[in-house]
Amino acid sequence: MPERMGQRVLPYLFVLPALVLLAAFVYGPAIENMVYSLYSWSSMRPEGHFVGLENYEALFSNPVFWRALINNTLYAVISVLFQVAFALVLAAALLSGIFNKRLQTLFRTSIFLPSILPITVVGLLWTLIYQPSIGLIDQLLSATGLEAYSRVWLGEERTAMISVIMVSQWQYTGYMMVLFMVAIQAIPEDLYEALRLEGANRIQQFFYVTVPGVRESTLILTIVTIFGAFKVFDIVWVMTAGGPNNATEVLGTHMYRAAFRNDVSGYASATATVIFVISIAVGFFQIKLQRER
Repeated sequence: MPERMGQRVLPYLFVLPALVLLAAFVYGPAIENMVYSLYSWSSMRPEGHFVGLENYEALFSNPVFWRALINNTLYAVISVLFQVAFALVLAAALLSGIFNKRLQTLFRTSIFLPSILPITVVGLLWTLIYQPSIGLIDQLLSATGLEAYSRVWLGEERTAMISVIMVSQWQYTGYMMVLFMVAIQAIPEDLYEALRLEGANRIQQFFYVTVPGVRESTLILTIVTIFGAFKVFDIVWVMTAGGPNNATEVLGTHMYRAAFRNDVSGYASATATVIFVISIAVGFFQIKLQRER
């Protein structure tokens, strides 16, 4: 009996250190932040006083918050299209044999390389590329006779957000592609061979073997990508700081501005709580949808 009890308890003992660390550095601070969101406090008056849901009322009545939420949602949708769907296509193409090994190595390295660059470097680099008239994009448009399409890419409301989002896709699609390549290589080659014997082409092999074979990896990478899209801050702050006219404001910059510029920390805590709830809800929805499938 004691031996059986020990066998049951042993797995939990292995998991216990991770649970302690999660409780201390993730769940504990998250709960504490939710409590702080119910108070009006600042760095100059850290004791604060209880205001209930007033911070949330102020948050949901602020049009800048809704603009930020829309931008984060757009960020998430485009990120899933590029960092998950397009990255999977790239990975399958590189492993399909249509490129020789040298070209495959060259493409894989060149596409993966941006993901190891620091965010600040990437932001400053693309700020220079987007510069009107002297930037690389406008120079290429002028050289090809398309100068009519030149824009102040980061200075116009209709182009600023898309410009920032595409920088993230340039940086992280290659990283996701490498992860998908690892997942695809774990698929038994016999499945591809069976389809080839039945006359299936590469596209059919992709949809009937590759896509189902990387289903779990796709779920995990989709959740990670959406989490990243709703927590994004650094690249936006480096390139535009939420401008022009809040056109690139996201929840992260909105929270930062409230906490460290306007010193309304209770409002900032409410914003952080909303980010946390959205991330958790999206994760549970993705997992539930995958289980139903």
